[in-house]
Amino acid sequence: MSIADKSRIGIASPHIFPDGKVDMELVRRYVRRAEELGYSSLWTQERITGRPTAIDPVTFLSYIAGQTTTARIGVSVLVLPRHNPIHLAKQMASIDQLSGGRLIVGVGLGGNANDLLQYGIPTERRVRRFVEHIEIMKALWTQTPVRYSGDFYELDNVNIEPKPVQKPHPPLWFGAGVEASLRRAVRYGDGWMGAGSSGRDSFERNLVMIKGLLADEGRTQAEFPISKRIYLAVDDDEARALKRLREWSGYYYGSADLAERVGMWGSAARVQEQLAVWSEAGVDEFLLNPVFDMEMHLEKLAEITGLS
Repeated sequence: MSIADKSRIGIASPHIFPDGKVDMELVRRYVRRAEELGYSSLWTQERITGRPTAIDPVTFLSYIAGQTTTARIGVSVLVLPRHNPIHLAKQMASIDQLSGGRLIVGVGLGGNANDLLQYGIPTERRVRRFVEHIEIMKALWTQTPVRYSGDFYELDNVNIEPKPVQKPHPPLWFGAGVEASLRRAVRYGDGWMGAGSSGRDSFERNLVMIKGLLADEGRTQAEFPISKRIYLAVDDDEARALKRLREWSGYYYGSADLAERVGMWGSAARVQEQLAVWSEAGVDEFLLNPVFDMEMHLEKLAEITGLS
């Protein structure tokens, strides 16, 4: 049995450009070929400020919606407190329309509360702000008109059109890694995303907790997909693969050592074995994230996982 027989295979799209040169022709070729190969989903990330050259995820999703026809498209994740919930609900509904109902909305609280200050947003009570964003977005996607009274937002007879294609709304997949955020994921979300910066031990601990919380809510994993971003480098020269993975991790995360803790590298056979272990651990959908030689990895990973 191939990995693709047990888990859906999604892949990161080229949206980060370490050489500083944005190559949209590469993006176009890549996402179209990904569909041809049978990848289930195409993903981007949110990186607004900082050193990495990265395309804004909302803009990027709009672009790849028009370049593809069948693959789901998603972001992992939008740091929700940075955004205005009305504006974001409108953007996500529009992208769901542009894509014909293929959008997955990944959301998270964000790891650094002080990051909000540069957006003019207070750091206090950011969890409550996060929850209000979720409640408002769901209301705007499903109700006409919306009346909402919260601690931060007051909506009186507010409406957005068009509504999303997907009913009741595009799935919300939560990026969460501690008990409180996992509880919010199960209460408000439609799926869970294991972070690329987390290893298998923490993933498996959190998955046990997720399953228990789902049971408490009368829900099942069949209706609550479990996904995992995995940074990887396929190369028979394992030392070279690790070196390039470390270089990228240092560039994007500011920590080269993170690559060895959470990344996957080596020959096709070694990567295949490791992905099979993750699949057995309970991953419903992989978000495979090569970090260099993107088109080569697109083809190679399709072979490794059994897509082609």
